[in-house]
Amino acid sequence: MKITAAVMRAKSGTFSLEQLELDEPKDHEVLIRMVACGICHTDLLPRDQVVPAPFPAVYGHEGAGVVEKVGAQVTRLKPGDHVVMSCHFCGECDTCMSGQPMYCRDFFKANFSFARMDGTSTLKNGEEVVHGAFFGQSSFATYALGSERSVVKIPSDVPLELMGPLGCGVQTGAGAVINSLRPQAGDSIAIYGAGSVGLSALLAAVVTGCAVRICVDPNEERLKLARELGATHTINPSKINPVDEIRSITQGLGAKFSLETSGNLSALRQAVDSIQIMGECGMIGAPAYGTEIGLDTWGLLLGRKVRGICEGDSVPQLFIPKLVELYRQGRFPFDRIIRFYAFDEINQAVEDGEKGRTIKAVVRF
Repeated sequence: MKITAAVMRAKSGTFSLEQLELDEPKDHEVLIRMVACGICHTDLLPRDQVVPAPFPAVYGHEGAGVVEKVGAQVTRLKPGDHVVMSCHFCGECDTCMSGQPMYCRDFFKANFSFARMDGTSTLKNGEEVVHGAFFGQSSFATYALGSERSVVKIPSDVPLELMGPLGCGVQTGAGAVINSLRPQAGDSIAIYGAGSVGLSALLAAVVTGCAVRICVDPNEERLKLARELGATHTINPSKINPVDEIRSITQGLGAKFSLETSGNLSALRQAVDSIQIMGECGMIGAPAYGTEIGLDTWGLLLGRKVRGICEGDSVPQLFIPKLVELYRQGRFPFDRIIRFYAFDEINQAVEDGEKGRTIKAVVRF
């Protein structure tokens, strides 16, 4: 079928809206009419070749829309369902089958190969192959194909245009706290980075009852919003040493948990140094491939833990509905971080996000 998609044709380029041909859904796929799609930093990794990727290509992996058509073997979804599109995974390897699909053995193939798992393409421009199936969706388009496995049905009484970021960025930040670090009521947490992932983690820290919620970011406007969303303390690292300040806030102990969301190596070192004996630091931010960091080994010997976290350790079919319900109850106001753009404003949305003018840009179709 004919669709309109935002196509990237060159390294560090801009998106062009083009008419493409989208394949029909295969047996376990669904065709979705897109309502909105969040823009995530991960969408820019293939653009800038931080991860190797082909051109031309269609990105987008925080899609929300309405099911239009289902493949012959789809059983959990039907036309008319409101859905959020999340990360793809094989569903058959040991990690998937043990309930950890975000650590799928074929995670990179499923999400970064720009083709279906069987190697077939989903998009064309005449005879030209346009590389799609990014994160199993390529949802910077008026219509997208998704796998039944990674498309999540949500209630129809919540604003669908808001829900796309639950599929990646919001899920990642909130899940890192709720699913990965699992703080207990009264614990302390220091969150490095007040972007969409960091602020989602902050909202989750409020939900889980963390008593001390510290947000570290050099952007004063974002720190102001963090305080409005529940941060008990904020730190601008360009003005004060965050490690010293966190130790002061926590009576010299350090935070029980820390979370680094920006991919900044200095921030990651500080996040590790900020935790107390037997504390745990979660790493979400993604620096370039092959990046290394030095850590205080004696500090780690005192029971401190550092762990990488992918997509908030989420099982999307289970976790996204929980976030939707928290939103409905007014306990997870992630709408506060979202700014909408028209589809033909996608390049402006990307620029605003990169320059810090927007926290979470969402394009509406």
